[in-house]
Amino acid sequence: MNWLQAHVLTDAERAGEVESALAAIGALSVTLGDAADEPVLEPAPGETPLWRDTVVTGLFEEGAGPEALAARVVAALGASSDRPVRVERLADQVWERAWLDHFRPMRFGGRLWVVPGGQAVDLGAGEVAIALDPGLAFGTGTHPSTALCLEWLAAQALDGRDVIDFGCGSGILAVAALRLGARRAVAVDHDPQALLATRENAERNGVDGRLDVRSDRDTVPPAAPIVVANILAGTLAALAPRIAALVAPGGRLALAGILTAQAGDVVAAYRGAAGSGAIDLAVVAERDGWVLLAGTRG
Repeated sequence: MNWLQAHVLTDAERAGEVESALAAIGALSVTLGDAADEPVLEPAPGETPLWRDTVVTGLFEEGAGPEALAARVVAALGASSDRPVRVERLADQVWERAWLDHFRPMRFGGRLWVVPGGQAVDLGAGEVAIALDPGLAFGTGTHPSTALCLEWLAAQALDGRDVIDFGCGSGILAVAALRLGARRAVAVDHDPQALLATRENAERNGVDGRLDVRSDRDTVPPAAPIVVANILAGTLAALAPRIAALVAPGGRLALAGILTAQAGDVVAAYRGAAGSGAIDLAVVAERDGWVLLAGTRG
């Protein structure tokens, strides 16, 4: 079955009207996106900011065709948009798998490979690979923050040590740590899809017996000598006392999901984390405007 997508260019003030108009004429789903280049990287809690130039996209069954749908959309919009409506056909596919068409094996830190399901790579001496399927969770290694964390883990002496991956997403960091020699790992997230993906990736890589997957609402895991958290700067700063307490005395902490301009605030939050032992963080790596902070708990 083919589908039709109707794209309407509008502004932040009228995006809600356009969204309602598309839903009223039978859109199966409506999404809002950036029509220009104005990233919204980390809104404040409770805020849902929109872009000045917003594209509202409605998904419809193919029906009578693109021209007929375009006419219906224009009639439904009225004064909500004075810009052209674009309608395109969309061939059906298994959407949650489409990303695999562009996902290829990647190497991090010289010895760690991330390999999408169904693909293979020839490993050199001392190299390890993890087979990955993120499902509906975040974390493939393609984002600079995840890549920085994987490279950091590959450079650590993990043999026989315990690791905590806070905000685990697909479980990529916890599974990587275990494949790199960690004794055990704890993967923590609030998203049920992330917990499911992490368990499945652990089984896929034969490390499920050494991985404890838990919700962030579960009991707090014991402190570990290696802790990594790849979330967002505001969340990392807000959770500083909680995350810092997971790091054993003398242990190492790595934080990512941080833009260069946000690093100072995160560093200050962990230096002043009450009751957990100060952690002096510093920028140890940077990629495409994102940084990795790392430090040792006193």
